Amino acid sequence: MFSIALSAVTTSLFAQAAAKPERLTLGQAFDAAWSQQPEVASLAMRRDAAQAHQRAAEAWTPEPPALEVTGKTDRLGSSLGTREYEIGLTVPLWLPRERGRSQALAEAESRAVGSRTTAAQLRVAATVREAWWNWQRAAVELATAQDQLDSAQRIALDVGKRLKAGDLARADQHQADGAVAAAQATVAGAEAASSVARQALAALMATPATHAKLTLAEPYSEPTPDPSPIDLSAHGDFQWLRDRAAVAQGVVALTATQSRASPELKIATTRGRGAAGEAWQQTVTVGVRIPFGAGPRYDARLAAARAESVELEALMTLERARLSGERDTAKARVEAARLQLVAADRRAQLARESRGFFDKSFRLGESDLPTRLRIEAEATEADRQAARARIELAAAISAWRQALGLLPQ
Repeated sequence: MFSIALSAVTTSLFAQAAAKPERLTLGQAFDAAWSQQPEVASLAMRRDAAQAHQRAAEAWTPEPPALEVTGKTDRLGSSLGTREYEIGLTVPLWLPRERGRSQALAEAESRAVGSRTTAAQLRVAATVREAWWNWQRAAVELATAQDQLDSAQRIALDVGKRLKAGDLARADQHQADGAVAAAQATVAGAEAASSVARQALAALMATPATHAKLTLAEPYSEPTPDPSPIDLSAHGDFQWLRDRAAVAQGVVALTATQSRASPELKIATTRGRGAAGEAWQQTVTVGVRIPFGAGPRYDARLAAARAESVELEALMTLERARLSGERDTAKARVEAARLQLVAADRRAQLARESRGFFDKSFRLGESDLPTRLRIEAEATEADRQAARARIELAAAISAWRQALGLLPQ
């Protein structure tokens, strides 16, 4: 049922992408990508397995009872009429503390199913976020290149008019046309890069090629997370590692109790006669089978379980340090991106004002074409840097959320 619901969500997202591609959000892209992951297909079965382990740990016996039926006769020998029939029930018994530790291990495995899914979602989120912001960067480069081409064409058109009027030389026309050609080449390269980035994101979403022409309505950014400290133990990656360590500890505890095979209680009844004509006799048998314990096989299982537990405990320490470093680095990156955006916006504003001044002076014949083209290039570059700074700030916020273990929105 869970898989069916996710399939319905995916179909709906694809329909939205086809009908309104410009409204695609990062959250929708993540939902579509996550619905294609193998973890989604196996999630329900993993939960069923965990629940089955819990039911097994709560059972009265570690293994199901066994029924034994035997018969004995002397027909192949003396044929004196000797007969004996036995029917019995063999019941495995829990070792001391084995049942309680089995229940604790089953509960730890059940928790690990959820944290494993969360950790998988974060891995997918990191991949989608990277592809998403690469696409946005490529889109900014394409938009800037197109603006540069439009400006170069306007200048070339103006130069053509003034050439006909005799105000400018043909060399100026060639220079203006060369600027248009250069801008066209830049647009072609930006379109190719944008297409590659778009297809990379569409591949993660498993979106059909006909629906891969994704665009975004500006402005867009994920919500800024709360700057107050967040407990790293709530991070999905750390929870998954912690639950794995809990499972490993449960395996160690259970293995320590399973130093021998399960003892067995046997209850049987026997009905038989010594020879033909004798009365049938019936007896009841009650017995206990206790296997010998310890040995090299047990030592090997216990040592391997302890090694796994120790390794995961050490990994938890390293993981906490890694997550703390990533969180601090991501936060610092956001602060730096904010400062860069302020500076880039200021530069873009000044460049636009300068472009207006030189555009007017060029029309009045007070400045030459090379100066006009240089000022136009500087203004275009300033606009590009400002637009790129806005994307970088949004990407930094997204990376900060990733470092905090928050899924895309």
